[in-house]
This record gives sequence, structure tokens and C-alpha cells, in this order.
Amino acid sequence: MDETKNVTAVERPLWPTEETSEGSQELFERSKTSPEELGREVGAVLRLPEGPIIDPTQIDIERSDDETMIINMGPQHPSTHGVLRLMLELDGEVVLRTKPIIGYLHTGMEKQAEDLAFIQGSTNVTRMDYLAPLYQELAFSLATEALLGVEIPARATYIRMLMTELNRISSHLMWMATNGMDMGSTSMMIYGFREREMILSFFEKTTGVRMNHNYIRPGGVAADLPDGWEDDVEVICNTVETRSYEYDQLLTGQTIFRQRMEGIGNLTAEEALALSVTGPLLRSTGVPWDLRRTMPYCAYDAVDFDVIVGTYGENFDRYSIRLNESRESVKIVANSSQRCRVVTTGCRTPRSPRRRVVASTSQWKHSSTTSRSSPKASPCPKARCTWPLSPHVVNWAATSPPMAVPSPTDSTCVVRVS
Repeated sequence: MDETKNVTAVERPLWPTEETSEGSQELFERSKTSPEELGREVGAVLRLPEGPIIDPTQIDIERSDDETMIINMGPQHPSTHGVLRLMLELDGEVVLRTKPIIGYLHTGMEKQAEDLAFIQGSTNVTRMDYLAPLYQELAFSLATEALLGVEIPARATYIRMLMTELNRISSHLMWMATNGMDMGSTSMMIYGFREREMILSFFEKTTGVRMNHNYIRPGGVAADLPDGWEDDVEVICNTVETRSYEYDQLLTGQTIFRQRMEGIGNLTAEEALALSVTGPLLRSTGVPWDLRRTMPYCAYDAVDFDVIVGTYGENFDRYSIRLNESRESVKIVANSSQRCRVVTTGCRTPRSPRRRVVASTSQWKHSSTTSRSSPKASPCPKARCTWPLSPHVVNWAATSPPMAVPSPTDSTCVVRVS
């Protein structure tokens, strides 16, 4: 007897389903999109950084919805942890419209901080930027100390400057290494990570970890510098400064690298200020806005360094700025190191003997150089930037001076390499 004849079919329940919506960030069909919004979405594709800006109103954007397809791209991992998501309208392989869905970088850290004591804040903010965690710790600590009226020891100030400038160098090395590889120079990836490893090893020796350090805390730093730090810092400074000229020779005159960098990603000073752009991207447009100079914190007003700016606001300027800023950071690290030797007291917490100490970075002193080693290239001409400076901010509630595009002066340091 066939038992299958006695089996009755069971109907599956119809579960209520709802489509997810991104609200105003959603990329809707053309029939449901206003002409103004449609022009912006089309313009996001037609704006060519390396060419003229095309007016979307001059483009025939009439196209029926049944001819195109709206798809979701991401969130995925372009350079961080899944923060890039785009909604795209495609006609075959041609991208017609695009709309970024923002918010994936925001991990609710401000909300988490509501339940943390101020001394726990550094553990939270250090994870906001894993390439420059010490700067996040420093910003939080400076704000906390200003609110509490806390004055930290001088030695802690110079330790903060030393560590953060090393962090700046390691971040710039990562940028040049990865971009060098993307632009056709696999060697730069190897060399950049080689020098960055020296700095991360020193961070591990000092803080116990390579990233997310929780080292700069309200009131000072977690512990004093380890034994032998002077030799380690000296080796790092000498190595980075020497090999920065080798990077210069490897990339600056490389035809493929220059063709893929020059005139790409142009940004004017007005556009950068309107978009609240900061850092090397803003300085590449010619605006010498560097908080270390314009609104000095720690002891940067007593340190000699140059503000590096660009001319054309494109990718090659940004590369040149980071290359030269690394050399300026070496000067600041050397100055902070000298001051730390003079100021020998005032540590917030004595170093624990149980802290793990790694091998000294002096092992890199005799490591091999790049295969393209040659005499030093002449550095770019640089001069002190005399953009109007703001006084040191004591009252954090005070309104900062408005940002305006300064007129070019002879003192502006232009980093265009001929």
C-alpha cells in the first residue's frame, strides 16, 4: 500500500512581511522622485572630479522605470568595517543614479558614553579611529580636563605630543602604503608597512597593545614611557626621515602614479569649507588650517614646525602633504623627546613591572633599505605659514573664529613637486 496517499498537504501560514525603508535616504523609482532630487542623484554620477562639472539639467534624464533596475551595494569593506553602502540605478552595467546611505560609521558611542564614568571614556573613544586612536583619546581627555579644570603635569603633555605625532606618522604611512599599491606600486605597500611596524611595536612596548591603547586618559597618561624609549624614538625618527626621501623617489616621479593622481578628485577651497572638510584634504586646497597652529593645544605653540598646504586640491597634493607632514612630525617628536628628558617628574602613574615589554626597536637600525636607494632628494621648499593664529582656547564654550579662505601669501608652503 502506498503510504504517500494518506499524507495531507499542510498549508504554510502567510507571514506578514514589510520592506525595509531608509526614509529620506531611500533611492526611489523615477516616477516617485521629484525633479530636484532626481537632478542631484544624476549629478552625483555625472560630476567628474578630473573633468568639468556637468549640469544635470542639461542631461536628458527621461527614462521609464521598467528599463532600469535599483540595487543595493553594500554595506561592505572598502577601507574600514562595512561603512560603505550605496543605492544604485543601473541600465545594464551603466550607473545612472547613486545615493549614499550614511550612518554605518556611527556605532552609538555617544549613547554608550552616557553610562560611563569619565575615566572610562578613553576606552570608548579610542575605537572610533583605529588608525589614529591616540588622537581620539587626546581629544576626549582635553575636553574632560577643560570641564573639570584639571591641569596635567608637563611631562604628560610632552608624552602626549610624542605619542600622537608618532600616531600621525603611522597613519600617513598606512595611507601612502595602500594608495601606492592601488596606484601601481606594490613595493610601497611593503615599505610603508615596514616602517609602520616599528611605530606599532613601540606603541605595544609603551601601552601594552598595538591599537585601541586607552593610554591617554583624563589627568595625564596611563604610565610613563618604558626603559630605553629614547633609543627607540631616535631610531624611528632617523629611519622615517631617511626613508621618506626614498618614498619620494619611488612615487613622486613615477609616471603611472602621477597620471593616476594628478588632477583626480579636485576640490576647491570653497567646496571644502562648505562641506566642513578638515585635515590634509582641506590643506590640499590651499587653506592652512591646522589646529596645532591655529588653535594650539598641549604645547604646540612652543614647537617649531611648518603647516604644509597644497595648491590644486587633488590627490597628488594630498599625497605630497602627507609625505611632508611626516617629516614635520619627526621634528615635533624629536622636540618632545628632548623636553621629556628635561622634565623627569610628574608621571600620573608609575610603570607597572608586570607590563609586557617587547624587544627594542633598535633591531631595525641596520635593516635593509629599499631597492631604489639613492642620495637624498632635495626637499620641497617650505616656509613658515603666517596665517592669523587664534589664542589658546581656555574656555571650550567660546565660539571659535570663523573659517575664511585666506589670500595666498609668500609664506604659504606649497608642496607641488616638479
